[in-house]
Amino acid sequence: MTKAVEDRILIFGWLELAAAVVGGVGLVFTGFPSRVAIEFAIASAALHVVYNFALMNAYRLGAFNQMYPVARGTSPLVVALGAAVFAHEHLGGLALAGVAILAVGLMSLAFSSGLPGRRDVPALGAAVATGLAIAAYTLVDGLGVRHTADPFAYTALLFLMQGPVFIGLAVVRRPVREWTAGGIAWRGLLAGCLSVAAYGAVIWAQTKAPLAEVAALRETGVVSAAVIGALFFKEGFGFRRIIAAGVVALGIVLISI
Repeated sequence: MTKAVEDRILIFGWLELAAAVVGGVGLVFTGFPSRVAIEFAIASAALHVVYNFALMNAYRLGAFNQMYPVARGTSPLVVALGAAVFAHEHLGGLALAGVAILAVGLMSLAFSSGLPGRRDVPALGAAVATGLAIAAYTLVDGLGVRHTADPFAYTALLFLMQGPVFIGLAVVRRPVREWTAGGIAWRGLLAGCLSVAAYGAVIWAQTKAPLAEVAALRETGVVSAAVIGALFFKEGFGFRRIIAAGVVALGIVLISI
């Protein structure tokens, strides 16, 4: 949705508005998490803002089915390393191999159409920055949610806090008459609700399983993204992408053994 709409300031404004409303309503029912968890949530909200700006630039500069896999493929190994250092989580040999193979498969999806040229460097730089931001907020949230008894309280606070930046940016940069043009409002609101549901599931999963495994399995969404890129953006889905998707599947199997 954020790739399909040209005005990404407005789409992110609506997306974050929906997420902030859901987070605020959720917080009424859950109450606030612990003080330490609140500190982690503040840091994560700031990282999510950085992530959103990087993602906007990546989508502006490059093709969806190349930028998305690069962004997502960058993070699993970084999270695995960070989890070992900060959470003292050390994966077994098969699981670690699965994370590495999964990352290779994700990156293979990105470059299945050939090696990038000089013109692609700015887009790839934005995509890698997006991936590093994903790894950073994944680690922060994985540590933060473990400092509270209710992961839903942490999730609600996180979405409430990250919303104002893009809502304010949209209010300042776009006149009111443009806020509902071309169906952008319902697209953004739906994207925001999907974002809350998807990442809320990730945060909950981080309380039940190692951070690196959750991060790696989360990124299998790039296979769906490759299909979306082919069907909706006419970006092509050839034999190389099928092979890359198979590599991703192998990584998933190894992680789950």
